[in-house]
Amino acid sequence: MNAKHLPLNLNILLFGHPGTGKTETVMQLAKATNREVMKIDISSTKSKWFGDSEKIIKRIFDRYHSYAETCEYAPILLFNEADAILSKRNSNTNSSTNQTENAIQNILLEELENFKGIFIATTNLASNLDSAFERRFLFKLKFNKPELKERVSILADKIPGFDQNDYLQLANFHDFTGSEIENITRKIEINDILGKPIDSIDSILELCQNEILNMKKDRNIGFTKS
Repeated sequence: MNAKHLPLNLNILLFGHPGTGKTETVMQLAKATNREVMKIDISSTKSKWFGDSEKIIKRIFDRYHSYAETCEYAPILLFNEADAILSKRNSNTNSSTNQTENAIQNILLEELENFKGIFIATTNLASNLDSAFERRFLFKLKFNKPELKERVSILADKIPGFDQNDYLQLANFHDFTGSEIENITRKIEINDILGKPIDSIDSILELCQNEILNMKKDRNIGFTKS
């Protein structure tokens, strides 16, 4: 890349539905290539003091480059759930908050333009991405929910002991993400620990129903009308 006078950055955007494995993919990529991950908490980039947030962003990239010099392979700079910092810039600049947000994004755009290394951002809301960031990402990869065949495979792996028709029934119940299936698996384990084993498909289907907010039955808490 250097010989052909091309940028030495590998900026990647992973976007898609929550729970589809964006962050886990970064960790697995790092593991497979023996790379370290420098994970940034987006909330740590915000400061109540005027001008501090911009300095924080610049320090993050300075820290990355210093850290990269100590690593055998270029580490991954991960901005996880980066919606807040990559969203569309505010046209109303009368607000000091909007001015700060825009300043942060301008600095981030500049840093990404001159970045040398591997930068990965994950987001659930790609539609909110500011257009200026689009060309800064060399690869933009969408993560979809698993299809029926994939859900059956995940369920069989996570909840062994049932037959194929049972897994098909569970997979058809809802278009669960891998993360939601993991939540259901954890609930099964917790019930087992509490001495209330979940050993039937009907019981698992009830857990599946509880995992989906819009399927849950309303539960009144506190004072209710008679």
